[in-house]
Amino acid sequence: MLTKFIVAGVIYLGILIFLVRRTRVKEKTTSNYLLGGGNIGFVIGLFTTAATLFSAFTVVGMPDFFRNHGVGAWIFLAVSDTMMVYALIRIGEILRKRARKLDFKGMSGLMVAMYESKLAGYVFFGGAVVFLIPYIAVQISGISIFLNAAFPDAIPVWSWSLIIVAIMVLYSETGGLRAIMYNDTLQGILLFITIWIIGWNCIDYFGSIESMFDKVGSVNEKLLSVPGPKGLFTAQFFIISAIAIICLPFTQPQISTRVIIMKSSTSLRRMAIGLGVVAILIILPTLFMGMYGAVRYSDASTQDFIGHVLLYDQASGIAALGLIGLIAAAISTSDSQIFALGSELRSLLTLDDKKAVSITRFFILIFGLLALVFSIVSTEHLVLLARTSFTGTAMMAPMILVGILSSKKLSVLMPIVTMLALLIFIFAKIGVVPSKMGALEIEIVLFISLAVAALIEWLRPRTV
Repeated sequence: MLTKFIVAGVIYLGILIFLVRRTRVKEKTTSNYLLGGGNIGFVIGLFTTAATLFSAFTVVGMPDFFRNHGVGAWIFLAVSDTMMVYALIRIGEILRKRARKLDFKGMSGLMVAMYESKLAGYVFFGGAVVFLIPYIAVQISGISIFLNAAFPDAIPVWSWSLIIVAIMVLYSETGGLRAIMYNDTLQGILLFITIWIIGWNCIDYFGSIESMFDKVGSVNEKLLSVPGPKGLFTAQFFIISAIAIICLPFTQPQISTRVIIMKSSTSLRRMAIGLGVVAILIILPTLFMGMYGAVRYSDASTQDFIGHVLLYDQASGIAALGLIGLIAAAISTSDSQIFALGSELRSLLTLDDKKAVSITRFFILIFGLLALVFSIVSTEHLVLLARTSFTGTAMMAPMILVGILSSKKLSVLMPIVTMLALLIFIFAKIGVVPSKMGALEIEIVLFISLAVAALIEWLRPRTV
């Protein structure tokens, strides 16, 4: 398999080099370097947005999530993704129009313009950094550990992490956002093909989908219902997860930037609908992989299960393709997020455009190094960390939505309340404050508090 992996890897790197040469910009400005020219069509918009959403945690984390917690994951993902598409169509167009009128450079800068306060921009930027860097790191770490398991005598785990970060930063620094979006398209196609081949092989093991569920039921019937064998899928879990997923297009800067730079309203609507379809088609085979693992590897560790379902139980060619797909997924999502953090920093700078872009490029490297350091020490479960990241950024949604939808002069109430909510959420996650208030999870309490603050701001009398 090593030979086929090297051949596939060389082909993949060759395509990346070709794409970056085709999309490389000579004069790096905010518009052409950080915003990809600000005018992308439906097809590229669909693939680049899908690739930033579905990454290494989809391929590695979701099958294990289904294996341990059952089909309840499918229910909340399907419903939440549908609601996200609806929100993207209705609110995404408002965001796109308002941002374009305000000379959009990043969501942080947009918050400054809407609230007429630097605090709003700093809150958004701080929240993005705090919750995206660990998420980027755990993807890099997960893939590095997996590659080390596949080739134990090659190089240490940290060396794999270093190689992945080096490719990611070099590609981002050289090509800018447009190069990243073309890489996203390549990654999206590769991920889709790989995950369906493996998913189909898992169904083929049982003979049919019906037989698969019958066998899973005989092993552990609780996997076929909620709240699942470990009781994870409670009403509060579903509510928190749904809010986090629905808010993704507005709270995660790598996605909101793509929404804003769509070239037309029609392209945005088509992208949103296509994204919903792609979400179902990508997550569905991970369900088959998870059910396969629930039957064959119910007591195995995550690494052992994923190693078998992606590598050892597949033909060597498919296994090599799967490894390249994992690397591509990790690089695509991670470089989009690191690049987005750089864009957010630039939107807070009032320097000359070329100088601001130069500083941004330097900090893209810094963000990449931070992610590398975190990846070496990161051990948290992929899906649950992804949920923590999404939930954390979702805390900023009320502030963002009030800014987008309100036409009156806004106070600093929402930035202040949002900052406090983010701090409480972080302290709850590290055990400084309780994670529950009575029967309610702290996330529910914070979302309710933010909603009340947003209502107060919305009903506040207009001031001149």
